[in-house]
Amino acid sequence: MYTTTSLKKLALLGAIEKPVKISSTEFMHHVSTSSKTAARVLKQLEDNGYISRQLVAGGQMVHLTEAGVGLLKKEYADYQQIFCKDHLDLELYGEVITGLGEGQYYIAKDGYMSQFRDKLDFKPFPGTLNVRLNDESAQMRDNMDFMEPLTIHGFNDGERSFGGVKCYLIEIEGIKSAVIIPDRTHYPADLLEIIAPLKLREALKLNDGDEVKIVVKNPQKCK
Repeated sequence: MYTTTSLKKLALLGAIEKPVKISSTEFMHHVSTSSKTAARVLKQLEDNGYISRQLVAGGQMVHLTEAGVGLLKKEYADYQQIFCKDHLDLELYGEVITGLGEGQYYIAKDGYMSQFRDKLDFKPFPGTLNVRLNDESAQMRDNMDFMEPLTIHGFNDGERSFGGVKCYLIEIEGIKSAVIIPDRTHYPADLLEIIAPLKLREALKLNDGDEVKIVVKNPQKCK
């Protein structure tokens, strides 16, 4: 009953960024309940893995875990589904880097290419542009988790299995493209792989280290 409300209150107190000190008596005012119930709620949140606690003099140091933050993100996404129809597009900035060269092999697979054409409305050039986001954009990149991706399903070509891929429609320097995120990826979150109907390096005359602007198109518009 108190789970998401309690996590929200703790997050507002700063418990996502760092541990915050709070007593059960203080916490009861935030969740409008008795001190005994507030203590039980904190114990339950810890048992469920949503917070970590360390008892100290005068209270406890409380910090939201990854699972606790994830539950709040899901709650946020649910409210977006209810209220948001016109949310702003997301602007990210980063620099072009050299990738591992695997993109051409995977994108050219018929199992992927046919789905890309159907769902993205363009036939991708067999290769990817790799962009490492700057620090500010790397933090903002988490907002993509609240957007509904286009799903490319995994398949088996008779020799091996290929995993699914999430796609986010973007524009890079005005060219319609897509960020692709494999379900099984070894890339860090600040690195984006981009596909487009043409070779972006040549079309935009890009070299390693050049900065690019990426506009992630939000399919849900918020009013």
